[in-house]
Amino acid sequence: MSAILSLPFLTMRQLNKWQNAVFVIGAMLMVIGAGATVLRWDGAPWVYAVGAVAFTSMQMQQSYEGRDFTIRRLRRIMLFSDFLFLFTAMLMFVSRWPQLGGLDWLTYVNYVHNNWVVTLLLASILQLYTTHRISKLLSD
Repeated sequence: MSAILSLPFLTMRQLNKWQNAVFVIGAMLMVIGAGATVLRWDGAPWVYAVGAVAFTSMQMQQSYEGRDFTIRRLRRIMLFSDFLFLFTAMLMFVSRWPQLGGLDWLTYVNYVHNNWVVTLLLASILQLYTTHRISKLLSD
């Protein structure tokens, strides 16, 4: 039974030391950028965007080539949440500088203004769920 658990197709590719550092620094920059956006600092979307690119690119490096359908499905959900993190960065820029979107004021207020919070919340919930489920499935 223990030989089955140690088969290579039941694991995900691990990040090396430098990739892990970029991953953690990217996550910290995302938190700092999101918090500073609430405080209306002009450089906050830039900090968040750099963190989001670092975080998502390192997370995309963690591949799963196994045959477990559940882990593959969870991995696709995780990649969708990565897209939402990047989309959040774009919405932060447009929320901070509405003229970047080329929208009139009414359209901006109805559809864009501070909606980055919704996409960030959705992406964060999906990340928490998929990370927890994948680690649980890999440990079983």
